[in-house]
Amino acid sequence: MSRYAPAGTSIQFGPGPIGPAVRAIIIANIALFVPSFFAPVLMQQYFGLVPELLVTRGWVWQLVTYAFVHADIMHVLFNMLIVWMFGVELENRWGAAAFTKFYFVCALGAGFTVLAVSLLPFDAAHQMYVASTIGASGACYGVLMAWAVLFPTREILLFFLFPVQARYAVLIFGALAFFSGLGSGGGTVAHFAHLGGLVVGYLYLKGPRSLRFSLQSAITRWRFARLKRKFQVHDGGKRGPGGGWNVH
Repeated sequence: MSRYAPAGTSIQFGPGPIGPAVRAIIIANIALFVPSFFAPVLMQQYFGLVPELLVTRGWVWQLVTYAFVHADIMHVLFNMLIVWMFGVELENRWGAAAFTKFYFVCALGAGFTVLAVSLLPFDAAHQMYVASTIGASGACYGVLMAWAVLFPTREILLFFLFPVQARYAVLIFGALAFFSGLGSGGGTVAHFAHLGGLVVGYLYLKGPRSLRFSLQSAITRWRFARLKRKFQVHDGGKRGPGGGWNVH
């Protein structure tokens, strides 16, 4: 639940009509929870984020799929509550495409954070290296960060009890994720994924342009290189009629 400040008298119990992006994210997470409920070990091994399997076997899809696998009904419901409560307003302001891209950037950032921390030379990091990280919490923390950036003085009922301005609530969430991560050796829900989602979400919104668009540029370059290989385009070839490059 959120309420508007400084008036303090208008309480908002819902974010308004749900948009197509938020609806699709919620449906996808709930749909994939069904096989996770009946075959949790299989789903967490193949579709959770296990850094060891990603590094040694190249299971790169786990950097995305882990965000759609949840441990139990409360895990998925709480994450989807966050997507609904805070994501609807972001989608209404940005549009479905921009919100979807932001959501997946935060999920990827959280996944890469887990991977990077798991490669550190510490015992706790090794436990994370072989453990399965699951859940949309990293992306949800990014959504919370974006909402706090856009509406910093709105109040959130922290732990459903204490009214705190969004900008301070996000700092509290970040500190809890950081210190919980230091005291945790991994598991199905990694605190460093939460922290990664927060940081990447902030950099995407407020960081330098080169940081915000580096992922999009990398994807564009990869697609262009794939097309060049597919059509066998050679940069050093002879120019054809009209000045264009020969394509073989």
